[in-house]
Amino acid sequence: MKKFIGKRILYTLVIIFALVSVIFTLMYFAPADPVSIILAKPVIYLYPEKEMDVFVDVSVDNGEIFVTYPEKGDGWNVTARPDGKIIDKNGIMHSYLFWEAKSKIKFDLSEGFVVEGKNSVEFLQEKLSYLGMNQNEINEFIVYWLPYMIDNPYNLVSFQWENYDEFAPLTVEPKPDSIQRVYMALKPLDKPIEIPVQQLEKFERTGFTVIEWGGSLIK
Repeated sequence: MKKFIGKRILYTLVIIFALVSVIFTLMYFAPADPVSIILAKPVIYLYPEKEMDVFVDVSVDNGEIFVTYPEKGDGWNVTARPDGKIIDKNGIMHSYLFWEAKSKIKFDLSEGFVVEGKNSVEFLQEKLSYLGMNQNEINEFIVYWLPYMIDNPYNLVSFQWENYDEFAPLTVEPKPDSIQRVYMALKPLDKPIEIPVQQLEKFERTGFTVIEWGGSLIK
């Protein structure tokens, strides 16, 4: 009888351990549940081959854009220059088009990178350069996001691609020759976790190029 009870206890413990493992896996590897979250500082850079008038618009699914600069209205109608300078309808010069939104975007955290907070600068410099961002864009990305990363023991970083395009469609007319939207989902960690490494595609800028970067902090 004691032997039978011992086996039952062992069997129960195995089941509990398996359930805990499943729950842990779902927490870190399954797509994040859609909750109201800030799409933080997406900024859009325009690099035409010659000065031209450009129309730009962005929208979000299941949410709302609550701030833009310059004011977007029904879309930005601007003049873009090859050096990246943007002139709005009031004649004011900008480095980029800025917007932020609240939305229930569903992030895919099934792949990514686990990075020590102290190594954030080196990580971002390498990956953002590989993704086609120039040094000015990388500097602005790091200046904005480094305070959210540097003091964490570890960070889970997962770049969002098709799901972000579907959730926040971007319209640019005339149509760009190359467009890159770098969106980072960032989750602070107390300790490292095992996760498949995300495979990134190298981006080459050609012709009229549009670059956007932004991100969200997942708590």
